[in-house]
Order: sequence, then structure tokens, then C-alpha cells
Amino acid sequence: MSNVIDRLDNKEDLELAKAAQRCIVSALDHSRAINISIVEEGVERIEDAPLLKLPPKVLRLFSDLLGAMAQGKAVTIVPKELDVTTQEAAMFLNVSRPYLIRLLDEGKIAFHKVGTHRRIRFEDVVEYKETRRKSAQSALQALVDQAQELDMGY
Repeated sequence: MSNVIDRLDNKEDLELAKAAQRCIVSALDHSRAINISIVEEGVERIEDAPLLKLPPKVLRLFSDLLGAMAQGKAVTIVPKELDVTTQEAAMFLNVSRPYLIRLLDEGKIAFHKVGTHRRIRFEDVVEYKETRRKSAQSALQALVDQAQELDMGY
């Protein structure tokens, strides 16, 4: 389904990720940088290093990835147009597969069939998860507001 980059677990790797992110962010802030030099250990002159040309969007993606990894987070890269199975979608949403099937049957998440198997666009699964997160956040805020109106002490 995706490529998972596990957490960086040693301090040296975390520091390298932080430094690389700062370097990329700095380059993007000061120009429309598209070049990165790859300098291997032992190379005497930077002019001899291969030059990698990348669009600024890709550099921003690298920066975001490095930032997340520097914070000790695992990172998953998933193609936007990916179709997932019901089991994969259920695992991503942290719900049971039968519950996910019910959501599909109720029309809460769009799906299509490949033969007799349901397939869900990963983008739709992410959208459903974000909608649920926003709904939960809104409900929590309403409870907080109500508690303050009733002077409940928190």
C-alpha cells in the first residue's frame, strides 16, 4: 500500500535530519532553489559533486519529511490515486472491517467494485478521517463552551 519510513531512533540521525531540513528551508526561503549537491565523504571539491535538480515542491516535501522524522515520527508515503482494500482502509481508520463495510453500504465513504471486491480510493478514506476529526473537535469545543457558560470550574 505504501512506503513506510520508520522513526529515526538514534540522536545522530535525528540531528542530521534537523540540519538537512534547516538547510532546505533556508534555501527555499531565499530563492526558488531547485538544485541540491550530493557530496560524498572524501570528495575534495564541491564542484566535483553531482548536482540534483528538483522542483521546489519536491524540496518542500523533503523538508516536511525531514521535519517529521527529526521529531521522531514515522512517515508513510502513499500515492494520491491509490485504491485500498477494505482491510487496509479499516486499519488506517482504526476500525473493524465489518464497521467499515457498514460505512460503505451507508454511503458514508465512496467505493467501487473490482469483480466482487470493494476498493476505496485512499483519498476518500483520508477525507472521511479528516471529516470525523473535525466533527469530534467541534463537539469537544461545544462541550468546553457549555462548561464555561455553566461556570463548571474548567
